[in-house]
Formats: sequence, structure tokens, C-alpha cells
Amino acid sequence: IVLAGWIVFLLQVPFALAESSALTIEALQERYRDEVTAHSAYSVYAERACAEGYPNIAHLFKALAASEGVHAQNFKNLLTGLQVDVESIAMPESQVAGTTRDNLKHASGVERDEIDHEYPAILERIASEGNQDAITSITYAWEAEQQHRDLIVKIHKAASRMFGLLVGRIEGGESHYHVCAVCGSTLTELPGGQCPICAQPVSGYRTIDPYPKDTCKAPPREMLQDDDW
Repeated sequence: IVLAGWIVFLLQVPFALAESSALTIEALQERYRDEVTAHSAYSVYAERACAEGYPNIAHLFKALAASEGVHAQNFKNLLTGLQVDVESIAMPESQVAGTTRDNLKHASGVERDEIDHEYPAILERIASEGNQDAITSITYAWEAEQQHRDLIVKIHKAASRMFGLLVGRIEGGESHYHVCAVCGSTLTELPGGQCPICAQPVSGYRTIDPYPKDTCKAPPREMLQDDDW
């Protein structure tokens, strides 16, 4: 009788979790899907930038992809803990890369929309269910996305209206990116002591290696008019 009671209890646990965390599960599924999509898109953008002769911009997209991968894994772990079959989540079709110029513009717009609208709305939506782990992971991702936007904006504000001049300044030196394996924080320099987002030791950061010099083709010489950033 006792054993039968435990079996009934264990069978009821997933249903109880789903009922008490419905909004949180829905939000985590959305975030997981979006982060996997972003990881894939940024990886494609990195390859395209390298192929077009922009190794430092390729390095940036590679770092952003690594950060989105951290977020996706965090959300996957939370969903698994809530008895959700992550493999059943439908994914959108893979995004085809445009030019590097177009990809920078698109990435900037996506990050801006997530930061200003999506994340605040999600956190408000799940607050009543009080899943602190979910709230913390989503907040980490939100703050890391703000770093992403700053990095992208810094790139396309590095020059006035000439994309070629912008690229010349970016590609003229070395690029350095570090990503926190806990929260996805993305920085050009390692912080002193601890991560500014999750407060974990700086040892939790991993350095994102740039593309080898011989991998990406020579930077293009033409100057492209940048009249619609």
C-alpha cells in the first residue's frame, strides 16, 4: 500500500509542477527557442563575416554565439528540472546570413527589441509564480543581452556614415572577447575579481578564440556608403 501510494505521488509530480509553473514553463520554452536560434544565427553571421574578410567582426559574432549558447543551456536545464521534454520544442528554420553589414543591423535590432520589450514583459509575466531560479537565469540573460547590444552599437558607431571606414578601424587591431560560462556575460576585458552579472569568480570566464589569420580572406578595399544605420 505504501509503495502504491509513492507511485501515485510520483506520477502526480509532473502534473503538479506543470500546473503551478505554467507561465514560467511557457516563458522558458520561448527563451530556449530564441537562444538556440540566436546561437545558430550568430554562428552563421561569424562564418559570413570571415568569408567577407572581416575577422574581428567574425570574432564578435563568435563570442555572441557562445553567450547565447550559455543562455540556451541554462534554460534547458531549468526546463528539464520542471519535467519538460526539451526535444519536443519546435524550432524555427535556420536563418540565412545576409551581408555582414546587414547582419550587424539585424543583430542590433533584435537585441534592442529583446532588451527593451521582451525580457521586461517575460519577467513581469512569471513573477507571480515565484520560480527564483527561472527569474535569475532570465535576468542574467537580459543583462548579458545589454552587453551584446553595447558591443554591436560600438561597432557601427565607430565611424560616421562610411561602413568601409568603420570596418577599417575595427579590423586594424586585435579583438578580445571573454564569456562567462555561468551567465553568458560577454566582455572585451576580464573583470577584476568577479563577474559583473552573476558575481561568480572571474575563473568562470572562458576566452573566445578569434579565427586564425589565414582562415578569413583579406579585408575588402571598397568603401560602402552607410546611409541607413
